[in-house]
Order: sequence, then structure tokens, then C-alpha cells
Amino acid sequence: METLALAVEIVAALLTVSGIAYGMLALMGARAFERDAKQRGVSGFAQGVSILKPVKGVDARMYAGFVSHCVQSYAGEFELLFGVRSLEDPAVSEVARLLVEYPQVSIRLVECPKVLGTNGKVSSLAQMLPQARFEHVVVNDSDILVSPEYLANVVAPFAEATVGLVTVPYVGQAEKSLWSRLEALGISTDFMAGVLTARKLEGGIRFGLGSTLATTKSALAAIGGFEALADQLADDYEMGVRLARAGYRVELVHEVVATSVPAYSLRGFCEHQLRWSRSTRDSRRAGYVGLGVTYVLPWALAAVIASGGAMWSFSLLSLALLVRVAVALRVGVGVLRDGQVLRDLMLLPLRDSFGLWFWMWSYASDVVVWRGERFRLKRGRLERV
Repeated sequence: METLALAVEIVAALLTVSGIAYGMLALMGARAFERDAKQRGVSGFAQGVSILKPVKGVDARMYAGFVSHCVQSYAGEFELLFGVRSLEDPAVSEVARLLVEYPQVSIRLVECPKVLGTNGKVSSLAQMLPQARFEHVVVNDSDILVSPEYLANVVAPFAEATVGLVTVPYVGQAEKSLWSRLEALGISTDFMAGVLTARKLEGGIRFGLGSTLATTKSALAAIGGFEALADQLADDYEMGVRLARAGYRVELVHEVVATSVPAYSLRGFCEHQLRWSRSTRDSRRAGYVGLGVTYVLPWALAAVIASGGAMWSFSLLSLALLVRVAVALRVGVGVLRDGQVLRDLMLLPLRDSFGLWFWMWSYASDVVVWRGERFRLKRGRLERV
């Protein structure tokens, strides 16, 4: 037993040190991102843009997101295309309301009845794209809330012909439930910290974020269009990977948007987190193995317990907590301007504990639950169970 306890103590200590080192890299990644954003000037590039928004059903904050796209301070032309599987969808009435309130904006509804793959959103996008008037297209989810400068900032990088995809950071607008707050906290302090770290280590990013996928019809054609992604769970990630392989640059710009985080039940929270974890595991297999060390607080606590409360373990725990909080504040508050992080800072140990558990649990199966349906994930592709 003493040998086992010593082994656990050593492993936990090493993993904690690794997690602290990761935290330092995340801080460097945040600094590099903000530095690069300041150095990038405004190009004045303002070509016509088609915004494609597949919708299904009505969410509490969806209409506010629609409105934010209608009040853009953009020098060029733009249009809003909403895609629905059926004209009986409740979202149709919200689009009709938008048409009445913003008659000066080009808004169109596109019916997308065909099922081209297991990913319904991408299936709709494939049917919407031929209806888009402009070469430049922006894709984001129905609930995304944006600033008035959103279009100007995401289109500007296309002044350089080598850019094939522009994506942006995002925060989660949490409801009052604990599970909603934990997910929003994870987005701002875990997920986005990981994105900035990957950008720093890899000299840029080679994947997309579903918060915004800005691209061109020509670039999409080079990777087989949306149809080629119709069975992919992580279609946003895969689009960036394929465009990077095709020789295009992927740019992460400093334009933060917001997405809604539902008032989950515990079951809903677990299903969503597991889908997220298994999708990431399947997309970045090598990098995902190391994700476990990023949840530094549970490892530091394990070192304290395994060492019997030795003084060095408390010192390590204090350092781990300091770095973890520093990352949360630097990325969540400093880069993303997410005030919820300050409110929920005390939840970081619980968030890390859940994160570590989902990381381990993600290896137990390939099954994910998406919109109430069960799928098996095989090399990024969805198969109905």
C-alpha cells in the first residue's frame, strides 16, 4: 500500500507540474493573440457578404441574435439567409417578424427539405449556398449574438487572397442553473484557453470554431463544398482542417461573439459535455491525450491526499490554484471580456473536476447524443445507432 501511495503521489505531482506548465503556455498564448490583434490594421475590405443561418425551433435569445446581425456598421452589402427544414418550423414566424422590423435589410427564407447527411445543419447549408448572392459567406448558429462591427472585422482578413477561413472566439451566455454556469465557465476558461495555446504552439490555427465560419464559395469548392461535411459531427473543426490542407490560411480574429447556454439538467449537461469531449477526441487524437493535464486542480488535490498533507503538496496546490485563476482571468476576462468568469470564479475546482471526469469518460465509448438522437462517432463521421 505504501508503494502504491508513493506511486500515486509521484504521478499526481508530475501531472500537476505539467498542468502548471500548460497554464503558463496559455498565458503566453493569450498575450500573443492580443499582441497580434493590435498589430493587425483595418484593411477597409468590404465585399458583399451572405450570412447563412440554419435554424430549427425557437430559443429564448435567438431573436436578439437575429437583430444583432441586422444592425451592422458595415460599408459593403450584406444579406441574411435563414434555412429551415420545413416551413412549419416555429422559427419561420421569427424570421417573418424580422422582415417586418428591418425592411431595409435583405432577408430571405430558404426551405431545405433534402437530407444530405447525418449533420442536419450542414445539410441545410449545402442547400442554402446556391441561393447566396455573394462570393463571401459567413456561417454561424441561430443564437449567436454579435457586435455592430462584427462583419467588418471578420471580412477584413480576406483582403489577403491566401485567407480561406476566418473564425472568432466566443463566450457562453449562461442561465441561472449550475450546469449552465459550469459550461459557460468552461468555454471561457478551458476551451478558449486551449484554442489560444494551440495557436501559440502551432504558429496559427488550422481549424474553425462554430461561433463563426467566414469563407468564400471558391474556397468551399476546393474542399468539395458543404456536401463533403454532411456526415461530420465537428463540421466547423473539419472545415478549417480541410481548408488548411488545401493551402488556405485560417485566421482567428479578435471579435468576440456570444452563444446561449441552456438551463441544463444534470443529464443534459453530461450529454452535451460528452458529445463535445468525444468530438474533440476524435478530431485531435494526439493532442487530446494531453488534455487531461490541463485540469490541474484535481491533480493537485490528489497530490495533497496521496502525500498525507505534506507541506510541499500544499505549496504545489497553491501554485496550481494561482496559475489556474490567472488563466481564467487573463483569457476569460482579459481577452473575452466575460464578466461571468468573475461571478463564477469559485466554481473553478468543480469545473476542473467535471472536465477531468469527462475527459476520462470520453474514452469509454464512441456514442454521442445530439438533439435527442444517438449516433456512433467513427473518425469524425456520424452513424445512427
